[in-house]
Amino acid sequence: MYQYRQGISHSQGHKGIPEGLYEEEQGRKGFFGPVSHLLKPEPSTRWTSIEGPLRPHLYDAIALEKKYGHWQRLFFNSNVSVYNYWEQKADPKENSNLDAKRNADGDTLFFCHIGKGFFITEYGLLEFYKGQYVNIPKCVTYSLVTEEETYFLVIESKSSFYREPDRGMLGRNGFYDPEAIVKPNLEKQYELKKTLNITSLKVSVKKSDQLTHFNYKTCYFDTVGWKGDFFPFSLHVSQLMPVVSSRVHLPPSVHTTFVADGFVVCTFLPRRIEEDTDALKVPFYHQNIDYDEILFYHDGNFFSRDNLHSGMITLHPAGFPHGPHPKAVKNINSKSHTDEYAVMIDSWQTLQIDPQIEKVEVQEYWNSWNK
Repeated sequence: MYQYRQGISHSQGHKGIPEGLYEEEQGRKGFFGPVSHLLKPEPSTRWTSIEGPLRPHLYDAIALEKKYGHWQRLFFNSNVSVYNYWEQKADPKENSNLDAKRNADGDTLFFCHIGKGFFITEYGLLEFYKGQYVNIPKCVTYSLVTEEETYFLVIESKSSFYREPDRGMLGRNGFYDPEAIVKPNLEKQYELKKTLNITSLKVSVKKSDQLTHFNYKTCYFDTVGWKGDFFPFSLHVSQLMPVVSSRVHLPPSVHTTFVADGFVVCTFLPRRIEEDTDALKVPFYHQNIDYDEILFYHDGNFFSRDNLHSGMITLHPAGFPHGPHPKAVKNINSKSHTDEYAVMIDSWQTLQIDPQIEKVEVQEYWNSWNK
């Protein structure tokens, strides 16, 4: 369709917004489809009450009871499920016979919020620490060893494998270089198994959320070599290079880290704030019309949201107008950089909320946009 305009307008989205007015972006397909920018005397977040189910949610996910060794489901639909997952410190010297696991329901993306350790896999060793993504593809067998108490945000893709985003004009090395993807180390795993006398004689397989157990007389992790482009891997946030513009605020989609059918995973990182004097310097008010949006706050100073701490998680459903809190708008000119790490999951299908997470919901979150 052609672009049209009426009334007061500005020539560039997120830039040159007339004094005293607020810009709201309304668009389809996340930030990839048809879009318009409306100028209003007040933001759409000026509600005095919200009656009905279309409201924002804030949860203190890290405050949920620690059920070590169990995935605690938070949100779900037919494409994706999101879980809390705690593990206690493990010492292989005390129990060298490790239970192995396999997910036949989907691909498992672990994001390490707290802790460190390693995954033993059929393809080799993958080490992790705070800020690390570890992707275990569907039906790949693994054992997890945690060297300290560890908390993962688990993102299970049930309808496709994870893939790299389309980088377009950024080129092959945009956001992160493919060389930053860590491949499993089979030789190091062989030496570690020998040193710690590690073995795995039992494999528990999850299929349709039910477990089947396979028992063996010898260690299941006996691979002596492999080749191909199907394998587990890891990627650390320190290897991600945020896409920035000194002149205009870019949409969240430029931070897409992994793509799956029906949803994307994005990573927000510390970055320099836009320098042009007429540039919008906070996340813009918008209606993410087609996607439910989850944001997990990992680390740093979350300037666009007030009264948050690390380990909290928000859900903004599709059709809910939202944007920065008043405190962020007021204080933005005092900042030259953002200082936050967060993981975002945008889902095409409506996300269902597991009842157990309602125990840690911050009920007054809807009112946090009021001045």
